[in-house]
Amino acid sequence: MATSGTVYQTIVERELVFRSDCASRPILDQIADKWSMMAMAVLVEPRRFNEIKRRLEGVTQRVLTQTLRRLERNGMIERRVLPTSPVGVEYSLTPLGKSLREPFGHLYDWTVAHASEIQARQRDYDQRVQR
Repeated sequence: MATSGTVYQTIVERELVFRSDCASRPILDQIADKWSMMAMAVLVEPRRFNEIKRRLEGVTQRVLTQTLRRLERNGMIERRVLPTSPVGVEYSLTPLGKSLREPFGHLYDWTVAHASEIQARQRDYDQRVQR
């Protein structure tokens, strides 16, 4: 069985077109957006909604709710109702969600390693475009 890197490399080598109806597109859109990846990153252990929100500076309650619902729908996280008064809800990664840790970790490490270079290129570009 080929690894995802091998499959991607094969696609690139064959110069295949990334079709608009490719099954990967909506999945990537839903799990690779800013808040989804960050929410999954803070779920190293089960957490309640407000704990997640406190760790994601700048996220609104509405956006976090939508993000968690989308991740639950895609099987990345699990929502568990706690038998407390008032009723509480706890979120945790599923095995499928945990399987994203390694590739996400590589992507995160890459962004940290290249952030200053990317920011410098953005400034250069912005200066060229403003002229």
